[in-house]
Amino acid sequence: MKLLKTKTVRRGLIAGVGLQVFQQFVGINTVMYYSPTIVQLAGFASNRTALLLSLITSGLNALGSIVSIYFIDRTGRKKLLLISLFGVAVSLGLLAGFSYKPWLLGLHEVFEGFISKLLWYTRGCPSNFGWLALVGLALYIIFFSPGMGTAPWIVNSEIYPLRFIGVCGGIAATANWISNLIVAQSFLSLTEAIGTSWTFLIFGVISVVALLFVIVYVPETKGLPTEEIEKMLETRTLHFRFWERSHKSQEKSPAV
Repeated sequence: MKLLKTKTVRRGLIAGVGLQVFQQFVGINTVMYYSPTIVQLAGFASNRTALLLSLITSGLNALGSIVSIYFIDRTGRKKLLLISLFGVAVSLGLLAGFSYKPWLLGLHEVFEGFISKLLWYTRGCPSNFGWLALVGLALYIIFFSPGMGTAPWIVNSEIYPLRFIGVCGGIAATANWISNLIVAQSFLSLTEAIGTSWTFLIFGVISVVALLFVIVYVPETKGLPTEEIEKMLETRTLHFRFWERSHKSQEKSPAV
């Protein structure tokens, strides 16, 4: 209650917890946990092939984290988040489109007897266009990892007043793992209930909402001392221009 009654902490928690929740709700850990299943749903029948192709996502995720180290203090947290979420939304749209193959249903019915004998094929429907889904999956990781993969943790380490940073960081981390649990437990059920395409489309819509959230509620913390971030949260509710430092703050920095 004390945290929520303090304006700067409350606004910091909205930004920090919101970022952690959206990090999971755009579907990253479903891609990491279930990438072999997604590859099979895209049309690659062999379990061995699906497992080998899923290693691509892990490698790209590691590479993207390294890229983030280089750009995080050059472009700023907010710019990186916005670029990342825009790319994630586009990639999820591509995945949704590539996963939507109603024209294959007729083919599946024609060869149903033959396909049922292929015991090694357990998910999805055979397709010659599965590589397109792999491209979408790779683009998703490439865009997600440098921005939404790392920036939420960095923002959460900078946005809270020092006296509350421990408990607020703990709240944000808890929100992250609860969101992770919800998305991971619901992904396969969603794909069975509404299909892979619509599931990715839902994640895409959430990523657009996350992009708007970042524009409005997340301040740019690059190069700012904790006191200035606290003042920024105290004076404004909507943070439309926080990707750049104000001229006043730049003039004060040398004096400080």
